[in-house]
Amino acid sequence: MSIQELFKAPLRVVNVGIESFKDVCQQHSPPAVQVDWRPPVEVAPESADILAKRAARIEKANQKVLEIILSGTPKIIGLDIARNVIPGMAEDTLLHAGPPITWERMCGPMRGGILAGLIYEGRAETIEEAETLAASGKIKYAPCHEHAAVGPMAGIVTPSMPVWIIRNDPYGNHAYCTLNEGLGKVLRYGAFGDEVITRLKWMENTLYPVLRAAVQHSGPIDLKNMIAQALHMGDEVHNRNRAGTSLLYRTLAPAICATCDNKVDSVAVLNFINGNDHFFLNLSMPACKAVLDAARNVKGSSIAVVMARNGTDFGIQLAGTGDLWFTAPAEVPEALYFAGFSKDDANPDIGDSAITETGGLGGFAIAAAPAIVQFIGGSASDALRYTHQMYEITAGESRMYQIPSLDFRGTPTGIDVRKVVEHNIAPVIDTGVAHKEPGVGQIGAGIVNAPIRPFAKAYDALAQMLK
Repeated sequence: MSIQELFKAPLRVVNVGIESFKDVCQQHSPPAVQVDWRPPVEVAPESADILAKRAARIEKANQKVLEIILSGTPKIIGLDIARNVIPGMAEDTLLHAGPPITWERMCGPMRGGILAGLIYEGRAETIEEAETLAASGKIKYAPCHEHAAVGPMAGIVTPSMPVWIIRNDPYGNHAYCTLNEGLGKVLRYGAFGDEVITRLKWMENTLYPVLRAAVQHSGPIDLKNMIAQALHMGDEVHNRNRAGTSLLYRTLAPAICATCDNKVDSVAVLNFINGNDHFFLNLSMPACKAVLDAARNVKGSSIAVVMARNGTDFGIQLAGTGDLWFTAPAEVPEALYFAGFSKDDANPDIGDSAITETGGLGGFAIAAAPAIVQFIGGSASDALRYTHQMYEITAGESRMYQIPSLDFRGTPTGIDVRKVVEHNIAPVIDTGVAHKEPGVGQIGAGIVNAPIRPFAKAYDALAQMLK
C-alpha cells in the first residue's frame, strides 16, 4: 500500500501501551484493538538461560507428563473410612487443604473446620475444649495432598470420615476425598455447631453405608466419561456440578434401590444427593488428583501437578521438582457476594479444589459452563476469554474433555510454569468464598487468579535442578 492510499484508508488503531489510549480512540470512532502484552515475570537472571539451554529435555519430559495426564482413567472403586485407607492417616492426624501450615497461621475457616472435626471425632465436647486441644501440639496437621487426598475449601479430613476411593486404572494409584456436605453452614466452609455435627454423623452412619453397598453392587464407575458428558451439559465441574451430580445420581439410584432394604434410608440418601448440586465436586477433585499424582517425579518437567490453597498461602508443586512446595500469600477472590456480605468479610482463597484447574477443568473449562458465570459475577464473553487465555500457559489440550462452544476443542491441560512466567499470565480459578471468621460459612463465589510468585519460585527451582 502506498503512502497516499494509506492516508485515504479508514483509521484503525492497534494499541500496545496504556489501555486508556484505546478507550480515547474509541470515543472518537476509529476501531481500536488492545494488545494484551505483559513483560515476563521477574525471575533469577540465570534461570531463563538455563531453561532455554535445557528446552529439548524439558519438552520431552513435558510430553511424557502430558501423556500420563491425558491417558489417566479415574474410576470410583469403593468407599471406606479415612483411617482404613488414606496412607499415613493416624488417630491424631487431621488433614487440611493447601500447603503445610501450623495452627498458629491457620485462617478462620480452617480453624473452624478443625474445631468441628475434633467435636465430630469425640475428642472435645465444646468449642472451647476443641480450641485448647487444637493448639496443644497433640494434633498433627498435614496437607491432604501429601496423603493422596484432596478436600474442598478447608479440606478437613478426620480419621472417622467416610471417603471415596478413586483408582487411576492405567497406573494403579489411588486418590481419596470426603463426601460433600452440601451448601450453607458446613464444616468445609469453617462452620461448626449442632447442625454441622448432626449432618456429619448422618453421613457416616447412613449415607456412607448406603453408597458403599451401591458401589459394590454397580462395580467401578468411570469418572472420566462422566466428566466429559458433564462438560457437554454445561458444567465445568468446579463451581457448577449440576450435570455431573445428575449423571452420578442416574448411575447410583438403581444400585441404591437394589441394595438398601431400609426404604427410609434409601429415600433420605437419594433426596440428599438430589438436593445437593455440589455432590459431584468431591469426585471431580480426586479424579483430577489421581491422574495428576501419576505424573509426579518426571525429572525435568515444568508442568504443575498441584495448585492448592489453605486460606493463608497458595502453593504449587511441579512434576519435575518432587515434593517441594512453592508458596505465596493467598489472594481474596473477586466475587459476587451474598446479601449482607462484602469483600471485607471474605477470607483469602482456600481449598484443594484448584486441582480441577490443574487438571484442565474448572476455570480452565469455564467456557463450557455459561450458566455459572452470572453466579460468579461474570458474563459469557468473560468465560470464553478466560478459557482462551489458559491455552497460552498450558502444554496441550485434553483428548476427552471438550468444550462445545469452542467447536469441541479440548480443554487447556498441563500448566507449564515456563509459559506462566514468560507470558505473565496467572492461572484462573473459579471458587467459593468463605467468611474470614470461623463458624460463619460461605458468603459468595467468584473468580481469582493464582498469585504469580509461586510459579516464579518454581521456575527458579527447576532451573537450579537442571543447571
